Amino acid sequence: MAPKNFDPVTVGKYLVSPIIRMLDNGWYACSVSIRSGRGQQTTDRVLRLTRLFRDAVTAAEYALSEGLQWIGGGRGAVRPA
Repeated sequence: MAPKNFDPVTVGKYLVSPIIRMLDNGWYACSVSIRSGRGQQTTDRVLRLTRLFRDAVTAAEYALSEGLQWIGGGRGAVRPA
């Protein structure tokens, strides 16, 4: 199945984007993209997370939470991209 993209958020210099994919068994897997920089200086790290979820929204929330934890961002610093 094709990955589903949910709205990214900006935290300081980072763009954090959850990526959700439905598996053949009906469960959802998630990853999170953490991007920083511009142009040729852009770095994009994608973390593949191992938990599975029954619905896409919960998977996206988990991926976003893990991405924010990875960069050390708190909820107060988050703004929509």
